[in-house]
Amino acid sequence: MSTRFPFTAVVGQQDLQLALLLNAVAPNIGGVLVRGEKGTAKSTAVRALAALLPEVEVVAGCRFSCDPASPDPACPDGPHTGAAAEARDARMVELPVGASEDRLVGALDIERALAEGVKAFEPGLLAAANRGILYVDEVNLLHDHLVDVLLDAAAMGASYVEREGVSVRHAARFLLVGTMNPEEGELRPQLLDRFGLTVEVAASREPDQRVEVVRRRLAYDDDPAAFAARWADEESAVRQRIVAARELLPKVRLGDGALKQIAATCAAFEVDGMRADIVMARTATALAAWDGRSDVLAEDVRQAALLALPHRRRRNPFDAPGLDEDKLDRTLEESAGDDDDPDPDGPGGGGQPSPEEGPQGGDAGAQAGTGENGEDGEPRPAAGGAGEQAPARAAEPFRTRALTVPGVGAGAAGRRSRARTDRGRTTGALRPRGALTKLHLAATVRAAAPHQRARGRSGPGLVLRRDDLRQAAREGREGNLVLFVVDASGSMAARQRMSAVKGAVLSLLLDAYQRRDKVGLVTFRGTAAEVALPPTSSVDAAAARLESLPTGGRTPLAAGLLKAHDVLRVERLRDPSRRPLLVVVTDGRATGGPEPVALAGRAAGLLGAESVASVVVDCESGPVRLGLAGRLAEELGGTAVTLEELRADAIAGLVRDVRGTTSRRAA
Repeated sequence: MSTRFPFTAVVGQQDLQLALLLNAVAPNIGGVLVRGEKGTAKSTAVRALAALLPEVEVVAGCRFSCDPASPDPACPDGPHTGAAAEARDARMVELPVGASEDRLVGALDIERALAEGVKAFEPGLLAAANRGILYVDEVNLLHDHLVDVLLDAAAMGASYVEREGVSVRHAARFLLVGTMNPEEGELRPQLLDRFGLTVEVAASREPDQRVEVVRRRLAYDDDPAAFAARWADEESAVRQRIVAARELLPKVRLGDGALKQIAATCAAFEVDGMRADIVMARTATALAAWDGRSDVLAEDVRQAALLALPHRRRRNPFDAPGLDEDKLDRTLEESAGDDDDPDPDGPGGGGQPSPEEGPQGGDAGAQAGTGENGEDGEPRPAAGGAGEQAPARAAEPFRTRALTVPGVGAGAAGRRSRARTDRGRTTGALRPRGALTKLHLAATVRAAAPHQRARGRSGPGLVLRRDDLRQAAREGREGNLVLFVVDASGSMAARQRMSAVKGAVLSLLLDAYQRRDKVGLVTFRGTAAEVALPPTSSVDAAAARLESLPTGGRTPLAAGLLKAHDVLRVERLRDPSRRPLLVVVTDGRATGGPEPVALAGRAAGLLGAESVASVVVDCESGPVRLGLAGRLAEELGGTAVTLEELRADAIAGLVRDVRGTTSRRAA
């Protein structure tokens, strides 16, 4: 076994280390989610934690780590009456992003269960992690069906394997630790809430600290054992402090004053449900025990809020996580003062009040150029980007219904379009390719029934052969590639219109975030188009690029469509199973170069010939409308919708139009 990097040798990640240590003291806090850029020692610190955890007493030979003091009566390896006990190190089990469901929950031999009535069960990672740590690196990339299993196990403290009437249950209580890079996509809200604490990590910008990081890493790589030996005393001291804090934890007093501060803080930041209050209470108590105190102070409540609330406060998915610390201090100060609180004065605060929502900037002086651009006008072309305006701020996003890609795909699990998946409703049966995972019982019985006499069946049991087994074919939902092509030219540059356009795209991005899509952003203005954001799972990044999008110049519509064609061609090679949905946001105008309208029509026809599902969001406004966006939609083989029709119930008709148009095109 390789020597792990010492926990105490990690440089400059005090918040991360504290959150992990608090969970080591009080596992019922619920784990840690570590968010941050790559190369910030996230995985190193988590893996190093396991070496600091005290040993656990387990039933000897039990594959599910039952506690000898209170063994699980339903343990598949039980009963454990009078069983011997043994001590072993706490386990840290890693869940790979690409793991199968059987690897996570365990595998049940259906063939033996049906033919012999034997529960032959091979435990999975949840069983191995019981009473230990379950670590998921890049947890935001975990497939939805595995997330569902984790949610069930975290909620019930047990794992259930149900396969065609055969059931196995075992305990699965673990400390859930996940790491993620937000640039690669966000986490589902249900799973996000299951993490007790969250920590944002970033690389230090201090040269001295960066030098020390490199120095320690090089020393470790040269001789891991010698490096670990240098830190052995510090590791031992932390291990002993964890044991002492665990012993003190039941004696820590959480007064009514601290509880009122916790409740007031959760209410002030508008967190949903009561889990935040409970987690804050447990965290504040663990902080007191970690510091060797038997009373919870206001400073413990404040630190608990900074760790437990950032991922729970109500916010737009595109808003940066975190807490307003001035607001936190004011809330704690206002809610302090009970006689039984050890520190009734609170943390003091003292910061100057700041407005909840300050002016965003960018609009001051943003009218530059509006004198030469009417509502439907276009600025005169000029060299060097003349006519460019400062970015308009997006209007308030609104709720939309899903645009779906017609037909049935086979892409990555998501929530947008119909697809053949491992989970969902059963639509038929087929012969299994490789290991059987989802048995179709009725089809299996039908396949075996005609051969029972020839196989010499004499008893009540069914004589099965491997060839009789049938796999259930299931249909669920997939995530798609939603590629936005946004017109940022002068004809769109009126600030009110561009604000509405950005608000509409932001609304569709929010929908893509909720439906687990990949998104990309192509913009066109001036003389060319550019890929403002290559296809990514980070919808936050797309929203940020949209917010800073400048406008002005001519309208190279053909260049935008051809750039979209190139992006889709490359993505088809990278991920052929992920189907695209093209969303073109434009007023339909095309200017610049020879025959711009005809060139745009040919580019649209190229996409239409490849049956790319498409929607044109018509941004034309004013009393006189040319209907150019509708003509573009016809050339793409898609449908057109106005900005007003994107809202709520109006979009339902749009989905039907997209499906109908594509069906007619296929026919």
